[in-house]
Amino acid sequence: MKSTLKQFVSFIIIVELLISCTKPVMEQMDVKQDAFKAYIIPKGAHYSNQSTVHQLIIDEMQFKVQFDSSAVYTTISPENQYDINKLWGFTEGTDNHLNSARLGWGYNENKLKLYGYAYANGLRNSVEICSVELNTPIDCNIKISEGLYLFTVNGKTKSLPRSVIGTNTVGYQLYPYFGGDETAPHDIQILIKTLSPKLL
Repeated sequence: MKSTLKQFVSFIIIVELLISCTKPVMEQMDVKQDAFKAYIIPKGAHYSNQSTVHQLIIDEMQFKVQFDSSAVYTTISPENQYDINKLWGFTEGTDNHLNSARLGWGYNENKLKLYGYAYANGLRNSVEICSVELNTPIDCNIKISEGLYLFTVNGKTKSLPRSVIGTNTVGYQLYPYFGGDETAPHDIQILIKTLSPKLL
């Protein structure tokens, strides 16, 4: 009887040791590390609900973006349909209307289009890059060059003038923004995954 009890106690101790040496499954899995983050621009608003102050020191910005059907809209004034909404980018310094670079987006001519959108010494410039598909991850890149911003979407590159000297910059993150003159006609969701620089 004593030997049976000793065997049982020994078995329990061994099981407890094995359990204590095993890491929990959740600790081993970091499923959110590479996930897209949802940015929502609420109906009637310009700014997304995730617009926080974040300083950057960069020479390049790489990210993926994915739009869903909420990116399809009709503006109240027909001429505003061609306004460029802002997607993702950065300032050079503190004023986005002085020096900055962003990818922009808009829905017109029954297509979702991405644009390069930049300010150089207070002068605004934009260029259409390409049309993109809904519900599909899109590779995006904004690179600083001497005298130029280089915007790349799914391997297609366009450039806009840049007035700041040097090939890197200190500035702030710029987040999704709707408008233009009009605010978001309904809730708009944009999924973004930052590759570099990483946002905390």
